[in-house]
Parts: sequence; structure tokens; C-alpha cells
Amino acid sequence: MNEKLQSINLNNVPRHIAIIMDGNGRWAKGKGMQRVFGHKNALTAVREAVDASKQIGTKFVTLYAFSTENWNRPKLEVDALMSLLVSALKKELPEFHKKGIKVNSIGAVDQLPKTAQKTLQKVIEETQNNNVITLTFALSYGSREEIVNAIKNISKKVVNNEIDVKKIDEKIINNHLYTFNLPDVDLMIRTSGEQRISNFLLWQMAYAELYFTDVLWPDFRQEDLFDAVINYQNRERRFGKTSEQIGTDV
Repeated sequence: MNEKLQSINLNNVPRHIAIIMDGNGRWAKGKGMQRVFGHKNALTAVREAVDASKQIGTKFVTLYAFSTENWNRPKLEVDALMSLLVSALKKELPEFHKKGIKVNSIGAVDQLPKTAQKTLQKVIEETQNNNVITLTFALSYGSREEIVNAIKNISKKVVNNEIDVKKIDEKIINNHLYTFNLPDVDLMIRTSGEQRISNFLLWQMAYAELYFTDVLWPDFRQEDLFDAVINYQNRERRFGKTSEQIGTDV
């Protein structure tokens, strides 16, 4: 068994891990290649992260694959990313079944090219009965946009007397987010040394532990995820309480 894996308390693993996969461009540039080369070599890191999460018993992994802001990147790079998405989903489908991975997506996926939408939907439908781990791809995703859309939808229901404005609470807001079927994030990992959350799951990460690593995403391996989880387990999650209160909670 992996030495770092042995150091992990399997009774205290994050239920939901979110990852900002950063550093593909810098990784490629460091090798004298174009940014697309970095994206092409990122799939191994995805496999490693999901496999490591599966080994420790984490049930939900969410990957920030393409943000709403990423549409502003050069067209050549955006087209390449969409093409890679389609080919990767098709290639990995047998592995999804083999490993019990249920594929999910969040974001304005209707903004994706039609081919990407169809492929994504096909993979989601074909893996819907897998139950070992749920792998969510955040595509054309922006947390502020998600929250704005939730407010609009709730407002419409208030106007139509479907929701009493006095009864709006966190649960109702949760139910109108893209992530209505996912638990809150416990651990957020960002690679490449950047220390910000870049409009990712702002509501869902209210009490998440944040972990930043200098490792560039294409170099990310299982041991790196284990390091993040070990760091997570060495923190005290108080959720607004005091250390003394946490110690007396049953």
C-alpha cells in the first residue's frame, strides 16, 4: 500500500473534493510547446485524482474544467479544449463503467458546441447507475452566474405564488443551484501555486478547507491528492464553533 495512503484516516476523509486544475499552459510553455499541449497531457492527472479519491472513499469529485471566463481565450485554444472534451469522454467511458464512476455536469452546458453537448449527455445517461463515485465536470461554469440564475428562478416562483418569500432559506437556494444534487465541498485543491478560487463554487465552499499546491496540473498524481487529504485531516473544522465545543460534540 502507498505510504501516504497508509497515513490517511479513512474514517475522516472529505466527502466532496473540488479541484481547480491550473497550470496546463505553464507546463506546456516550460517544455517549449503551445498551451494546447498542456491540456492534452492533463487527462492523466484527472485519472490519478479520481483514482486516489476512489481509494480513500471520497464519494464526490468536482473538476473546474471550463469557466464562463474561459470563453474569452483565443478561439484556437477554446476549439481545442472542446475537441479534447469530446474525445476524452468517449475514450474514458469504458473506464467510467469499470470503476463505477457516475458522470455529472454543472454550468451553462447549453453554451457548449452541439457535439460536446451530445457527447456529454450520452456519457451522463450511460453512467447514471454507477454509484462508486460521482465525477462532476464544471463546464461553462461561473459561480456568480449560477447564483444570479438561482435568484431569478426563485423570484419567478415568488411572483407566481409557488414560493412564499418568508420561507426562502438556504435549502431553497441550494435546490436552485446547479449543484442541487451534490453535498457542500469539504476540500478544495488548486494546483500551480495560484491562491484564489476564481469564481468556483462560492456558495458550496462556504466552509471548505482550501489547499494550494505548486504542482502544475499535468504533473498532479495520486500522492499529491493524498498530501492534500493529509493536510485536511490535520486541520480543525469548527464551522463557526470554538475548539472546546468541537471537542464536546458527539
